[in-house]
Amino acid sequence: MELFRLGISKAGELLSKKEISAKELLDCLYQRIESVDDKVKAFVTLSKEHAYQMADAAQTQINEGSPLTLQGIPIAIKDNMCTKGIKTTCSSKILENFIPPYESTVTSRLSNNGYILIGKTNLDEFAMGSSTENSGFFTTRNPWDIERIPGGSSGGSAAAVAADECIAALGSDTGGSIRQPAALCGVVGLKPTYGRVSRYGLVAFASSLDQIGPITKNVKDSAILLNIISGKDPFDSTSAPIAVPDFTKVLGNEIKGLKIGIPKEYFIKGMDREIDESVKAAIKKLESLGAVPVEISLPHTEYAVATYYVLATSEASSNLARYDGVKYGLRAEGKDLMEMYMNTRAQGFGSEVKRRIILGTYTLSSGYYDAYYKKAQQARTQIKADFEKAFSSVDAIVTPTSPTAAFKIGEKADDPLQMYLSDIFTISVNLAGIPAISIPCGFTSNNLPIGLQIIGKHFDEETILKAAYAYEQSTDWHKRKPQL
Repeated sequence: MELFRLGISKAGELLSKKEISAKELLDCLYQRIESVDDKVKAFVTLSKEHAYQMADAAQTQINEGSPLTLQGIPIAIKDNMCTKGIKTTCSSKILENFIPPYESTVTSRLSNNGYILIGKTNLDEFAMGSSTENSGFFTTRNPWDIERIPGGSSGGSAAAVAADECIAALGSDTGGSIRQPAALCGVVGLKPTYGRVSRYGLVAFASSLDQIGPITKNVKDSAILLNIISGKDPFDSTSAPIAVPDFTKVLGNEIKGLKIGIPKEYFIKGMDREIDESVKAAIKKLESLGAVPVEISLPHTEYAVATYYVLATSEASSNLARYDGVKYGLRAEGKDLMEMYMNTRAQGFGSEVKRRIILGTYTLSSGYYDAYYKKAQQARTQIKADFEKAFSSVDAIVTPTSPTAAFKIGEKADDPLQMYLSDIFTISVNLAGIPAISIPCGFTSNNLPIGLQIIGKHFDEETILKAAYAYEQSTDWHKRKPQL
């Protein structure tokens, strides 16, 4: 048995029955990383010494007959979530040697359930990008075709899961950064409702949009991880005081009568033909399982990309002001304080981060705030209202996750606007603060994965998980693996 192929549920079963040991599973995964990660380049940091200590502790717990949900399960963490005593770089030169003195809430909750931190994954610097080409260190590659991008910004996490270099991973999603790479790498990516999961210890990009979520090999594993990381956190005032159901309980329930909205604005001219055909075939499959397709309109969709890039860059400009060389991170030399600030930021930040800081500072500046930032907030309200109106007549909304399959590395590097359009189908969900999941729904003629996005109402992850699981169990797309 190739242990690295296992998901959370099956690995947990074998560990609890003592058919395999925590060390055996970890050994197998590190061997897998050693054999394929020179091609994929998913990891920034491997926490081997710490991981084997966690494996020993997990095995002791298993031997005592009281294993926790994730006891002995090696999981990768996107490198913008703080891990106490282990480097957290955000794939940026400015934090290249930063070791956090505290733990993020999500990784604390994973620890409390027995997980093993196998390593930290690569991302677009400070999560700003759609291809992982903006990492300050190196570009992660798509396991299905190493000449292509894995998506972003959680490209390292998605590639690691797709290449079986971990059992599961966490990513963060500001405008599609879990769902888009999940789609491009042929895995499952879930962006929860804003406030469902604590952001404490997540290095902020855009605080009103960021949300942590799971990237997994199947829908059930996403539900298991969501159970663990969800819930109110006293360290995060934006986390919602809402009860967390057992998301695995709805898996396997029939979807007969489930009304799924099909927004006409998401099936646009210029979308890749194979994407269009695969998503429409997936809708027909859902219909055969009892779902009822309903055509709907989300009329303000055309403003989503512009709205997002005004709001996200404005918040990024504010959030990244703290990286000045004074308290932590890179400190460059300078003849006075101002020159030290300028040299630190010039040397520490990459070009995409600088572009977004400049744009965000401009939109917040005197004389332009009302023209840009205020207008974007008004547009955001309209986009949110579109979803609320749609959900008065449907239970979930089904769309493509990405307008294209994975493109070649470097193909869009010189055209930021084309790159920004990679997130056209995912951005609105973050602006509205609602949950969405991407699941595999097909492959292009050159064997590249295609993703189906299912969007839900606020705090109704149960419905999208139920629909995603029903579709997954009736198809074999999630079983296909890249040849590395």
